[in-house]
Amino acid sequence: AQPEDVPKVGAGSSREIKFNFHYIFSSFVANPRLFFLAMPPSTYTRAAQVVCGVGAVAFGIYFGYENRHKTTLRAAWTTDFKPSVEWDWNWDRREPSSLVKPPKSEDMKETNEYNQKLESVKSKANRHLIFIRHGQYDMSPKNDEGRILTELGKEQAAFTGKRLQELSKELGGFDLVVHSTMTRAIETAKIISGFLPKVPLSSCELLREGAPIPPEPPIGHWRPEPSQFYEDGARIEAAFRKYFHRADADQAVDSYEVYVCHANVIRYFVCRALQFPPEAWLRISLNHGSITWLTIRPNGRVVLKALGESGHLPVDKLTTS
Repeated sequence: AQPEDVPKVGAGSSREIKFNFHYIFSSFVANPRLFFLAMPPSTYTRAAQVVCGVGAVAFGIYFGYENRHKTTLRAAWTTDFKPSVEWDWNWDRREPSSLVKPPKSEDMKETNEYNQKLESVKSKANRHLIFIRHGQYDMSPKNDEGRILTELGKEQAAFTGKRLQELSKELGGFDLVVHSTMTRAIETAKIISGFLPKVPLSSCELLREGAPIPPEPPIGHWRPEPSQFYEDGARIEAAFRKYFHRADADQAVDSYEVYVCHANVIRYFVCRALQFPPEAWLRISLNHGSITWLTIRPNGRVVLKALGESGHLPVDKLTTS
């Protein structure tokens, strides 16, 4: 039973509590133990809620103060955040605004002529570039002529040719097949061409294997002379500039082109096309007979649709060297 000399404190409104504050405080000072015993359970609940609320607010203020100098990450499209590296829309020097001289004045006639010229040079189709790494080859001979495909390499080329044949049916055909002039690439291209008999076959010296640029990080067991990077790098970059660009304005439909070449060349192309650091090329590994697919959009965007795809090869036929 509760003592009769200590009145029960009810969980009334804030107005009632404020009115009786002096009486409640006096009771608490006179006998704190009896004061708390006289409180109903609802008052304890309310007090606990208040204490927790005050504690949460205090923690929030403290946490915010301690982290006031830290960067808050937000979605780029919701803020004015700028990427560390912005996309170069004129990477192939075929951005329409770079091909047409701007009007000398704001005259309506000149402006209309300028806009018409812009439309006339705009790309309208996609270019699909499909790169094939040659099959496995005999690495023991010192000269290129002796570095021919192994039996496994020929099988790999045949599997890739069959896969391209299937793709050709889905895509409506390939426009051309271009191969490096090195022996292993020539042999691989000939095998693939047997599955694509109606597709024109040609060669290109620029696609030969080489050392495109000193890799980062470097690899101890592979250190070409600086002169090799200087010579090969210029040639492989010339190949990139020759084959990587958006479609000409007069190309009305999408094109599909196959290039049979080498791992270093393909990896460098991928980095350059996606505007990644080109010295990162050696961080990528490609299987023999693998397929790498890059698409160049009319507006200059580049999409990597496949990198070293090898699903068409049986597991026991996969090799990298």
